[in-house]
Amino acid sequence: MKHIASLLAALVCCLSVFAAEEKPEKPWRYVNGEQLRIINKGFNDTERTYSRLPLALKDSVRPDLWDRQQCSAGIGIRFATNSSRIGTRYQLWADGHMLHEADTGLKGSDLYILEGDSAWRHVNTNRPKVNNKEEKICEATYVSNLDTTRMTEYMIYLPLYDGVMNFEVKIDSTAAITPGDYSKINKDRRIVAYGTSILQGGCASRTGMASTNILSRMLDAEIINLGFSGEGKMDSVMARAMARIPDVDVYLLDPVPNCTEMMCDTLTYGFVKILRDLRPDVPIVMVEGPIYPYARYDSFFRNYLPAKNRAYRRNYEKLKAERPDNLYYVDSVNLDGVEDDGTVDGIHLTDLGFKYYAEKLYPVLAPLLDLNASEKRKTGK
Repeated sequence: MKHIASLLAALVCCLSVFAAEEKPEKPWRYVNGEQLRIINKGFNDTERTYSRLPLALKDSVRPDLWDRQQCSAGIGIRFATNSSRIGTRYQLWADGHMLHEADTGLKGSDLYILEGDSAWRHVNTNRPKVNNKEEKICEATYVSNLDTTRMTEYMIYLPLYDGVMNFEVKIDSTAAITPGDYSKINKDRRIVAYGTSILQGGCASRTGMASTNILSRMLDAEIINLGFSGEGKMDSVMARAMARIPDVDVYLLDPVPNCTEMMCDTLTYGFVKILRDLRPDVPIVMVEGPIYPYARYDSFFRNYLPAKNRAYRRNYEKLKAERPDNLYYVDSVNLDGVEDDGTVDGIHLTDLGFKYYAEKLYPVLAPLLDLNASEKRKTGK
C-alpha cells in the first residue's frame, strides 16, 4: 500500500507541474504608439507615421534619399505605465540586413526607463526576428516582474536602418498607460541634426546608442535625426525643409563624409545661408568630417580628408565674416574617440565611437540650448 501511495503522490506531483507549465499567459493589451507621445520627429505631414520627411518632398529629392528617409532613425515613443511587464509588436518596412551592423541596431528597438528625475537607463533590446517574410512583424517582451505600485516613465527607440509601418507597446491588460511626463525629453528644447550614415546611426549595436539618441538623453532635448546614408549631400531642398520645422533651438550640420572636396567647396555656403536667411535667430553648428583611422596609412586619404574639411571651413569663415553671430564650428579632432576602436569598418562608428562623438558635441550644444531657453523665458514664447 505504501508503494501505491508513493506512486500516486508522484503522479499528482507530475500533474501539478504539467498544469503549472500549461498555465496560460496573462492577457496583453496592445497600445498603438500614435496614442502615446512620439518624440524626435520634425514633420507631421509624412507619408507614414514613422518616416522622416514630408510627403510633398517625394518628387523633389533623389529616390535613394527618399528610401533612406523611410528609416525611423532617432524617432522614439514616450509613455508612463504601471504594468508588470512591457513588450512590443511592430511591422518592419523592409526587414533588411547589413554585413557591418547588428540587426538589433538596424531593425531592433530599445527600452529605456527613467530612474529618479533625469537618469535614463537601458532596460533591454528586442532581437528582431520576424514572424514571416510577408508580414515582417516583430514581437517581443522587453522585461517582466516590474513594480506595479506606481507609474514609471519609459522610452522606446525605433529602428535606425529600417522603417516601421506601425508600432504597438504591449502592457498588462489591466494596466494604465499615459503619454508620460512632457518635461522628460523636453519638447521645448529641440535640435535638428542633418548628416550622413554616421549621423543616421551606422553602426550602433542597438538603437539607443546612435549619437542623436545619446545626446537627447544627455541634454534632455528632442533631437530630430535627419541623417541619410550616402545622401547627406547638402541639397538646398533639404535646407529649406529644415527651416520649416517649428521651435528649433539649434541646427547641427554634419554632411562632410558624403561630400567630395568640390561639393564642400561649392555647396556649403549656399546650404548654410538658406538656413541663416530663413531662420536668422537659430544657432547653427557645423561639424567637420572625421579623419578615418586608415587615413593615417593610406596616402590618398591622408591628404584628401583634411582637404574636404579645409574647403568646408573656408565657407564657414566666409559666412562668419559676413555675420558673426549664431554660427559655430566643431573640428574633427577626436570626433570618433582618442583610441582606434571608435569605428566598425574604419568609417562607421561603434557604440564607443558614438559615445565619444556625443561627448565632444555636448559642451557645444548645451550652452546654446540653455541660452535659447533663457531667451524664450524673456520673450514669453
